[in-house]
Amino acid sequence: MPSPQILDGGPLKAPPRTSRYAEWRDQTVVDILKGELLADRDRALLIDADFELTVGELHSQSERLAKWMAGRGVGVGDVVSYQLPNWWEVLVIDTAIAMIGAVANPILMIYRDAEVEFILRDACSKLIFIAESFRSARNLEMMMRLRPRVPGLLDVVLVRGAGELEYSAIVASQTGPFHAVSLSADAPRLLMYTSGTTGRAKGVIHSHNTLDSEINTAARIWGLGRGSIMLMPSPLAHITGYLYGMGFPTIVGMTTILMETWDATRAADLIERHSVNAMVAATPFLKELTDEAQVARRRLPSLRIFACGGAPVPPELVRRATAALENCNVFRVYGSTEAPTITLGAAVRGSDVAAETDGYVVGHDVKVVDEAGQPQGPEIEGEILTRGPELMIGYRRTEDDADAFDAEGYFRTGDLGILRADGALVITGRRKDLIIRGGENISAKELEDALYEHGAIAEVAIVSMPHDRLGEGVCCFAVLASGHSISLADMVAYLDRRGFARQKFPERLEIVAALPRTASGKVQKFVLRSQIADAIQRERLATGAIGTT
Repeated sequence: MPSPQILDGGPLKAPPRTSRYAEWRDQTVVDILKGELLADRDRALLIDADFELTVGELHSQSERLAKWMAGRGVGVGDVVSYQLPNWWEVLVIDTAIAMIGAVANPILMIYRDAEVEFILRDACSKLIFIAESFRSARNLEMMMRLRPRVPGLLDVVLVRGAGELEYSAIVASQTGPFHAVSLSADAPRLLMYTSGTTGRAKGVIHSHNTLDSEINTAARIWGLGRGSIMLMPSPLAHITGYLYGMGFPTIVGMTTILMETWDATRAADLIERHSVNAMVAATPFLKELTDEAQVARRRLPSLRIFACGGAPVPPELVRRATAALENCNVFRVYGSTEAPTITLGAAVRGSDVAAETDGYVVGHDVKVVDEAGQPQGPEIEGEILTRGPELMIGYRRTEDDADAFDAEGYFRTGDLGILRADGALVITGRRKDLIIRGGENISAKELEDALYEHGAIAEVAIVSMPHDRLGEGVCCFAVLASGHSISLADMVAYLDRRGFARQKFPERLEIVAALPRTASGKVQKFVLRSQIADAIQRERLATGAIGTT
C-alpha cells in the first residue's frame, strides 16, 4: 500500500528529518532562479542541437507552464511525472513543477507498460508529460492503454507532438504574471524510482536542500562554475542526468550540452565545437569516447573532468582514457539515487587513486560494518553505510525505510567495500541482488518472479555476467519443467509480452539440471556468477575475442 506520506492520492509530505546540516543553504531552485540566475538573462543554460535555452526563456516558459498546471488544480506536494528524451523542454517542465511546489517524477524512456503503470500508480501522479513516440517506442499509445488503470491522472501532455494537449500550445496560451509558491527548502522536490532487491522499484524522495548540497559540493570539488560547459549523454531521468545535466545549470549556472542519443563520434564533435570541460557518465560512455579518441587521434584538450560511475569501472579503462584524453582527469565515483555521490574522485590526474579506488569520500560520514553492524577498521571489508547532507529524506513507502537506516541514521547501501586509511573507498561487491547494466539498475527478483510464471521453467536464477561495454550483462540460469524446453528468444519474447523494458532482457540462457543451494535452500548466486564468468573467459580465449558486445 502507498506510504502514509500520501493520503488517498493526496500531496507528498516530507518524512521527518532527524538532523540538519550546515551545508544546507535553505534555498529552493526557484529562489536561485529568481535571484542569482536572472541577473544574466541571456546566458545559455542548455544547448539542445541548435537551440539555446537562456535564463530568461527558462524563467518565462516555466512561469507560463506553472500557471497552467496550477489552473488544473495541481499544487504543493502533488506529483507530476514526465517521460521524455534529453530535450530542453524537460528543464522547463521540471522548473515549473518546482514553481507550484509540486514534486518532479522523471521516468526513464526505456520503461514500458509494466514499469510506467507501477510508477504512476505508486506516485499518485496528477500529470504526465510524454513524447508521442521515440525511436521504436509509441509512448502515446502506451499511455492510452495505461490511463484507465491510473486513477487520479488528470492529463497526458504531449511534447513535440500534435494532440489536444501539447506543450508549446499550453505555454503560448498563458499570459500574465505567475507568483511561485513560497516553499521550505526541506520540502520534497524529486521522486525518482530505482530498482531494488525486493523486485519492485522504490521511490526515492529528495528535497531542495539535499539536491542543492550534492550539486554545490560536486561543483566545488571539481572546480566547475559559471562558464563551465558540461556534455550530458546520460538520461535526464537518471540521477546522473538530473543532477549534472539540469542541476548544474540551474544551481551553479553552468551550460549543459544535451545529447538525445549517444554516439561517440558526435560526442567528440560536440566537445570540440563547444569546448566542453566536463562529463559525468557511466562506463559505456567513457569506453566508447576513449575508443573514438584513440582511433581518430582526437585528444579533446578542453575536456578536463570525466567522472565515471553507475557501473563497474575497470582500472585499465581509467588508465587508457587518461592516456587518450590529454588534459582530462578521469576518475571513478561512487553513489546511488539515495546518496548520489559519496565519493568525488581523485584530485591528481593519472593517480592510482583514480584508477584503483572509487575515490575519496567527500561531504559524507561513512562507516564500514560487519554483519552485526559493528564498525570495521581501515582496509577491512564490510557493508558501506553513509549519512550526510545529500542523503535522500526517505522512500516513497515508509515500509522501505524500516531496513534502510541504522539507529544513527546511516543509510545501508547494500554494497561491500573497504575504506582505506587515506579516505579513499574501494567497492568490492554488492550485498544487494542487483545488476547494474550500463548504469541502469535491474532487479534480479523482478525478472525471476515473472519467469517463474512461465510454464517451461521450474526454477530460475538471474545473475550478472561480465560485459566489456556495459560493465554487467544479464544471465539467466534455468531448470526446465519436465517435458518442456525454452530458448533465449522464447524467453525474451515472453518478457516483451509482459511489458518489460528491453534493457532488462537476459542476454544469455544457461539450462542446468539444478541450481546450487545452501543447506537452508537459498540459491548460491556467487557460484553461478563465478561459473558464467569462467565460461565467458574460456570462450574469449578460444575465439581470441576481447569481450562481449
